[in-house]
Amino acid sequence: MANSFILLSTLGLGAIAAPSITDHFVWLRRRFSKVNAAPTLDRPRLHTEDGWTTIACDNPTAFEAWLGKDEEGLPTRPGEESSLGSHLLVELYDCDGTQLEREDVVGRAMRDAAEMSNATTVAESFHEFKPYGVSGAVIIQESHYTIHTWPEHGYAAVDLFYCGGPIRVHRAVQVLRERFKPGRIKFLVVRRGIESEVRG
Repeated sequence: MANSFILLSTLGLGAIAAPSITDHFVWLRRRFSKVNAAPTLDRPRLHTEDGWTTIACDNPTAFEAWLGKDEEGLPTRPGEESSLGSHLLVELYDCDGTQLEREDVVGRAMRDAAEMSNATTVAESFHEFKPYGVSGAVIIQESHYTIHTWPEHGYAAVDLFYCGGPIRVHRAVQVLRERFKPGRIKFLVVRRGIESEVRG
């Protein structure tokens, strides 16, 4: 059978060649799914190498939706091994610098992040540096939440390390977004204690 050509000018696709009349519906379905698919950067991306599994995402809404899917706070993707814990690194850019300057403000945000995510706080320590910045940690029964701020750059580095228990880490992220008002966020999850690596 000769190749057929289908004109789809009303869809703004121009002339499209399909190998045969029986294959053109499959080809069109693939074409439209590519057009309508969200960009890869909008979804969490899984990468495993040398026993390290990382999941990266630059879209806060997509990432929080993914984080909120799992009742244990440790969502896994197809082909991903389970782990003892997850270490969520959060990069907060273009924040309200005034919210990053003081120990009491930063400490309250981190304590509230722990509480809202159902973590059990067992200890905490924060220190305000002169002229700039706050460092601190909330030690939780499920591991720890830490922060270091650079108010002069509107930047905060946050680590949320959690394992076991019903942690809702996406709620911690929501608290930090509300308090520090970042213009841009990046996320990276590092799986700690991959099952095949820790088995004796």
